[in-house]
Amino acid sequence: MAHPKRKISRTRRDKRRTHYKAVAPTIAKDSTTGEMHLYHRAHWHEGKLYYRGQILIDKTEEEAAA
Repeated sequence: MAHPKRKISRTRRDKRRTHYKAVAPTIAKDSTTGEMHLYHRAHWHEGKLYYRGQILIDKTEEEAAA
């Protein structure tokens, strides 16, 4: 197994790592509710689960029936 001949200094190591950056997630605005959410993700708004402007799950109906 290969081993380095010399120790890599902290400065040299950190120079190599400068390109690793955290990027802010892309956020979209829902056309139906106006809520901000992550792209390609369903989101809750007032007890309803929305995806692409359509209701997937409605918790308010379930609570009223129970």
